[in-house]
Amino acid sequence: MIKLRLQRKGRKKRPFYHIVVADSRSPRDGRIIERLGRFDNVSERKELTYDEERIIHWLKIGAQPSDTVRSILKGEGILYKMHLMRWGKSDEEIEAALEEWRAAREAKYGGDSVSRKKQQAEILKAEEKEYKKQLEEKAAAAAKELEKKKLAEEAAKAEKEAKEAEEKAEEEAAAKAEKEAKAKETEEPVKEEAAAEEKTEEAPEEEEKTAAPEESEEKEAKAEETKEEKAADTKEEKVEEPAADTEEEKEEAKPEPEAEVKAEEKTAKTDEKEKEEEEQAASVSTDMNANEAIDHIKNSSLEDLEGFVPENEDRVTVQRAWDSKQSDAE
Repeated sequence: MIKLRLQRKGRKKRPFYHIVVADSRSPRDGRIIERLGRFDNVSERKELTYDEERIIHWLKIGAQPSDTVRSILKGEGILYKMHLMRWGKSDEEIEAALEEWRAAREAKYGGDSVSRKKQQAEILKAEEKEYKKQLEEKAAAAAKELEKKKLAEEAAKAEKEAKEAEEKAEEEAAAKAEKEAKAKETEEPVKEEAAAEEKTEEAPEEEEKTAAPEESEEKEAKAEETKEEKAADTKEEKVEEPAADTEEEKEEAKPEPEAEVKAEEKTAKTDEKEKEEEEQAASVSTDMNANEAIDHIKNSSLEDLEGFVPENEDRVTVQRAWDSKQSDAE
């Protein structure tokens, strides 16, 4: 038996249907004889298109409509027109009767289109409110994460400064101990030399009693000269050693410029990476409000909209605009 029925198309949770002529034994998505129209009760347009002449042709030769197709044909007045044709009415009489029927139907159900527009506006308003709420939650979470990161950086900086101060204090203590050790090492030979000089001084005093006065004077002069030279040498050593220590401390205290440059390059790379992620995240419909997403879908080509509406897009108005765009492309 030949039947007029609906053939499902579209995708999950967003279907539309073709009005087709098919054998009753063939599966729902199987082979068809002829396609007669399209029925879409999900999109905002609630589209219904059909070939009235071919539908009447198949009804005349005995094709039976399914319950859903029968309801559609009844609502469009096609079954009423078939009834008038069987009664033998002329074309003028049939057209007049249909006009009267359509006027009565409009008077009874005329408010449906207005209520549908109102419903669409309410859905859009609710979606906008939900989208703003999500944006506020994301902004609050981002601010909280930034504050947490800032506190962690401050704690790490304070810990680093404390560690550097501790290391510096240890280095200063080690330098001071080394300096004292060097000073002690230089003082011991000086004391030994001074003791030796005192002995040499005592010996000439004993010999003065027997030696000539001129020889004793020459010996004393020579002893004083050697003593002054040794004292001058010890003073130079004492003055030069602290200067060398301070230069070493200055060299150790200088910061390493290469480490600072590497740290700056690392922070610059992380900032560029974050900017790129933000730019990529703004290329889907969930990052726009409903009005912006709908305008973008209407004003862009189907190739440019590839991947724009993701699977997690649950706003009805955006889905309807996307389905309408796809149906227009077909």
